[in-house]
Amino acid sequence: MDTEGEALADVAYGLFEVFLNKELRKQGQTSFELIENNTEFSAAFTEIFASFSADYPFLADALTDEYRSIDAIYLLFTEGEGIIPTKTTKIFWIFLDAPGYDPGCADAEKAGKWLIFLEPNQTDIIWKKIRNATAMGELGISAKVSTAKENSESRDERMVIYVYTRDWEEEEDVMRTRDVLRNLGVTDIIGYKRNIETFLGEYSEKGKKVTYYTA
Repeated sequence: MDTEGEALADVAYGLFEVFLNKELRKQGQTSFELIENNTEFSAAFTEIFASFSADYPFLADALTDEYRSIDAIYLLFTEGEGIIPTKTTKIFWIFLDAPGYDPGCADAEKAGKWLIFLEPNQTDIIWKKIRNATAMGELGISAKVSTAKENSESRDERMVIYVYTRDWEEEEDVMRTRDVLRNLGVTDIIGYKRNIETFLGEYSEKGKKVTYYTA
């Protein structure tokens, strides 16, 4: 079981992962590209961590208290923590927004997502394809994937990828996104769930279906 300090450090790690990618994108880079290309970026990492520390000192302190040094945190990233779903145990989800998408300016109730359930041995490769397409602006507004971090609320052993679109009423865009997913290797029939149902806490049960589209 996580201690209180470990739990706070895990939250801080996830927020810093988002912050890191946001800052790297301003430089035309992403952490996953740098890591997968074995590009050394410790200087940029340290500089960005300093900015994170200035903006969120409590969270930065939680990270350094847990991992003792910035170099140790950098090493976690280079080993795939927060990058590769099956190698990530500090955070429940890995997130990526499409270029130009600002969650703060979006109508969350209008959005929805395709739900892709996968066995762990399938997840890393499919996530990489979806992540790259999202980063290129070829898919939806954002995507996220569950990780190997133990989750007591998980319903089964599978992992799940959510691919979000801006407006569930824009059926043409929703189905365009589905076609891209099919081209990326997601060929099984999957469901699309509106955020409305998620906000209401509605989930699929025997005899109850909450997906709005199926394709």
